[in-house]
Amino acid sequence: MSYGVKLILLFVGAVFVNNFVLMRFLGLCPYLGVSKQTDSAVGMGMAVIFVMFLASVFTWLIYRFVLIPLDLTWMRTIFFILVIASLVQTVEIVMQKSMPGLYKSLGIYLPLITTNCAVLGLTVLNIDKSYDFVESLVHSVGAGVGFTLALVLMAGLRERMEVGNVPKAMRGLPIAFVTAGLMSIAFLGFAGLIPG
Repeated sequence: MSYGVKLILLFVGAVFVNNFVLMRFLGLCPYLGVSKQTDSAVGMGMAVIFVMFLASVFTWLIYRFVLIPLDLTWMRTIFFILVIASLVQTVEIVMQKSMPGLYKSLGIYLPLITTNCAVLGLTVLNIDKSYDFVESLVHSVGAGVGFTLALVLMAGLRERMEVGNVPKAMRGLPIAFVTAGLMSIAFLGFAGLIPG
Protein backbone atom coordinates (compact mmCIF):
# COMPACT_ATOMS: atom_id res chain seq x y z
CA MET A 1 0.00 0.00 0.00
CA SER A 2 1.41 3.39 -0.97
CA TYR A 3 1.99 6.13 1.58
CA GLY A 4 -0.68 8.37 0.01
CA VAL A 5 -3.33 5.64 0.23
CA LYS A 6 -2.30 4.99 3.83
CA LEU A 7 -2.84 8.69 4.66
CA ILE A 8 -6.27 8.72 2.98
CA LEU A 9 -7.32 5.61 4.91
CA LEU A 10 -6.01 7.16 8.12
CA PHE A 11 -8.07 10.31 7.51
CA VAL A 12 -11.28 8.45 6.58
CA GLY A 13 -10.77 6.09 9.51
CA ALA A 14 -10.45 8.99 11.95
CA VAL A 15 -13.61 10.64 10.60
CA PHE A 16 -15.94 7.64 10.37
CA VAL A 17 -14.55 4.33 11.63
CA ASN A 18 -12.79 5.51 14.79
CA ASN A 19 -14.74 8.72 15.38
CA PHE A 20 -13.51 10.20 18.65
CA VAL A 21 -16.98 11.09 19.92
CA LEU A 22 -19.16 8.29 18.62
CA MET A 23 -16.76 5.34 18.69
CA ARG A 24 -14.07 6.23 21.24
CA PHE A 25 -16.45 8.26 23.47
CA LEU A 26 -13.97 11.09 23.98
CA GLY A 27 -15.05 14.73 24.09
CA LEU A 28 -18.61 14.09 25.22
CA CYS A 29 -18.85 17.24 27.37
CA PRO A 30 -18.71 19.72 24.47
CA TYR A 31 -20.56 17.23 22.26
CA LEU A 32 -23.64 17.41 24.48
CA GLY A 33 -23.11 20.97 25.69
CA VAL A 34 -22.51 22.87 22.45
CA SER A 35 -24.75 20.83 20.17
CA LYS A 36 -27.89 22.89 20.76
CA GLN A 37 -27.40 25.19 17.75
CA THR A 38 -25.72 24.45 14.45
CA ASP A 39 -23.83 27.78 14.34
CA SER A 40 -22.09 27.27 17.67
CA ALA A 41 -21.46 23.59 16.81
CA VAL A 42 -19.64 24.58 13.60
CA GLY A 43 -17.63 27.23 15.47
CA MET A 44 -16.67 24.82 18.21
CA GLY A 45 -15.77 22.19 15.61
CA MET A 46 -13.45 24.58 13.79
CA ALA A 47 -11.79 25.57 17.07
CA VAL A 48 -11.28 21.89 17.97
CA ILE A 49 -9.82 21.09 14.53
CA PHE A 50 -7.39 23.99 14.91
CA VAL A 51 -6.39 23.00 18.45
CA MET A 52 -6.05 19.30 17.52
CA PHE A 53 -3.84 20.15 14.55
CA LEU A 54 -1.53 22.47 16.49
CA ALA A 55 -1.49 20.15 19.51
CA SER A 56 -0.38 17.29 17.27
CA VAL A 57 2.40 19.42 15.76
CA PHE A 58 3.80 20.61 19.07
CA THR A 59 3.37 17.42 21.08
CA TRP A 60 4.94 15.27 18.36
CA LEU A 61 7.94 17.60 18.15
CA ILE A 62 8.29 17.85 21.94
CA TYR A 63 8.02 14.09 22.34
CA ARG A 64 10.56 13.26 19.62
CA PHE A 65 13.10 16.03 20.22
CA VAL A 66 12.81 16.76 23.95
CA LEU A 67 11.24 13.93 25.92
CA ILE A 68 12.91 10.97 24.15
CA PRO A 69 16.47 12.44 24.16
CA LEU A 70 16.14 13.47 27.83
CA ASP A 71 14.53 10.13 28.77
CA LEU A 72 11.44 11.92 30.10
CA THR A 73 8.80 10.04 28.11
CA TRP A 74 7.00 9.18 31.34
CA MET A 75 6.13 12.92 31.67
CA ARG A 76 4.39 13.15 28.29
CA THR A 77 0.89 13.64 29.74
CA ILE A 78 1.98 16.66 31.79
CA PHE A 79 3.79 18.22 28.83
CA PHE A 80 0.89 17.50 26.48
CA ILE A 81 -1.63 19.11 28.87
CA LEU A 82 0.56 22.23 29.13
CA VAL A 83 0.79 22.48 25.33
CA ILE A 84 -2.98 22.01 24.89
CA ALA A 85 -3.79 24.57 27.60
CA SER A 86 -1.51 27.14 25.96
CA LEU A 87 -3.06 26.54 22.53
CA VAL A 88 -6.61 26.84 23.84
CA GLN A 89 -5.76 30.07 25.62
CA THR A 90 -4.38 31.45 22.34
CA VAL A 91 -7.50 30.36 20.40
CA GLU A 92 -9.71 31.92 23.08
CA ILE A 93 -7.92 35.28 22.88
CA VAL A 94 -8.00 35.34 19.06
CA MET A 95 -11.67 34.34 18.98
CA GLN A 96 -12.63 36.94 21.59
CA LYS A 97 -11.03 39.69 19.49
CA SER A 98 -12.03 38.56 16.00
CA MET A 99 -15.37 36.72 16.52
CA PRO A 100 -17.03 38.08 19.68
CA GLY A 101 -20.47 36.68 18.79
CA LEU A 102 -19.17 33.14 18.42
CA TYR A 103 -17.00 33.60 21.51
CA LYS A 104 -20.10 34.49 23.58
CA SER A 105 -22.20 31.67 22.12
CA LEU A 106 -19.54 29.07 22.99
CA GLY A 107 -19.36 30.39 26.55
CA ILE A 108 -17.70 28.04 29.02
CA TYR A 109 -17.24 25.30 26.43
CA LEU A 110 -14.36 27.09 24.68
CA PRO A 111 -12.03 26.97 27.71
CA LEU A 112 -13.24 23.40 28.25
CA ILE A 113 -11.33 22.39 25.11
CA THR A 114 -8.33 22.47 27.48
CA THR A 115 -9.82 19.58 29.42
CA ASN A 116 -11.38 17.96 26.35
CA CYS A 117 -10.13 14.43 26.57
CA ALA A 118 -10.45 14.08 22.77
CA VAL A 119 -7.53 16.48 22.26
CA LEU A 120 -5.32 14.79 24.85
CA GLY A 121 -6.44 11.36 23.63
CA LEU A 122 -5.44 12.30 20.09
CA THR A 123 -1.94 13.38 21.07
CA VAL A 124 -1.36 10.26 23.15
CA LEU A 125 -2.79 8.01 20.42
CA ASN A 126 -0.47 9.57 17.82
CA ILE A 127 2.51 8.60 19.98
CA ASP A 128 1.17 5.15 20.95
CA LYS A 129 0.44 4.25 17.30
CA SER A 130 3.98 5.42 16.33
CA TYR A 131 2.69 7.76 13.63
CA ASP A 132 5.30 9.82 11.84
CA PHE A 133 4.89 13.61 11.64
CA VAL A 134 2.70 13.67 8.52
CA GLU A 135 0.54 10.77 9.74
CA SER A 136 0.02 12.61 13.04
CA LEU A 137 -1.14 15.72 11.19
CA VAL A 138 -3.51 13.78 8.92
CA HIS A 139 -4.88 11.86 11.89
CA SER A 140 -5.42 15.08 13.85
CA VAL A 141 -7.32 16.77 11.01
CA GLY A 142 -9.40 13.62 10.47
CA ALA A 143 -10.20 13.39 14.18
CA GLY A 144 -11.17 17.08 14.23
CA VAL A 145 -13.38 16.69 11.16
CA GLY A 146 -15.00 13.63 12.76
CA PHE A 147 -15.59 15.58 15.97
CA THR A 148 -17.12 18.44 13.97
CA LEU A 149 -19.28 16.05 11.95
CA ALA A 150 -20.67 14.45 15.11
CA LEU A 151 -21.26 17.87 16.68
CA VAL A 152 -23.05 19.32 13.64
CA LEU A 153 -25.18 16.20 13.12
CA MET A 154 -26.23 16.27 16.76
CA ALA A 155 -26.95 20.02 16.62
CA GLY A 156 -29.15 19.55 13.56
CA LEU A 157 -31.08 16.76 15.25
CA ARG A 158 -31.47 18.72 18.50
CA GLU A 159 -32.76 21.76 16.61
CA ARG A 160 -35.38 19.54 14.98
CA MET A 161 -36.30 17.97 18.33
CA GLU A 162 -36.88 21.41 19.87
CA VAL A 163 -39.84 21.96 17.55
CA GLY A 164 -40.86 18.30 17.40
CA ASN A 165 -43.40 16.45 19.48
CA VAL A 166 -41.10 15.08 22.19
CA PRO A 167 -42.71 13.82 25.42
CA LYS A 168 -42.21 16.25 28.30
CA ALA A 169 -40.14 13.78 30.36
CA MET A 170 -37.72 13.27 27.45
CA ARG A 171 -37.08 16.92 26.54
CA GLY A 172 -33.57 18.31 26.82
CA LEU A 173 -30.74 16.02 27.84
CA PRO A 174 -32.70 12.73 28.05
CA ILE A 175 -33.59 12.77 24.35
CA ALA A 176 -30.06 14.04 23.58
CA PHE A 177 -28.58 10.98 25.30
CA VAL A 178 -30.90 8.64 23.41
CA THR A 179 -30.01 10.37 20.14
CA ALA A 180 -26.29 10.19 20.91
CA GLY A 181 -26.61 6.46 21.55
CA LEU A 182 -28.47 5.93 18.29
CA MET A 183 -25.87 7.96 16.38
CA SER A 184 -23.13 5.85 17.93
CA ILE A 185 -24.92 2.68 16.83
CA ALA A 186 -25.27 4.14 13.33
CA PHE A 187 -21.53 4.89 13.17
CA LEU A 188 -20.87 1.34 14.35
CA GLY A 189 -21.87 0.37 10.80
CA PHE A 190 -18.49 1.76 9.65
CA ALA A 191 -16.59 -0.59 12.00
CA GLY A 192 -14.29 -2.91 10.12
CA LEU A 193 -14.41 -0.75 6.99
CA ILE A 194 -10.78 0.24 7.49
CA PRO A 195 -8.44 -1.91 9.59
CA GLY A 196 -6.80 -0.31 12.61
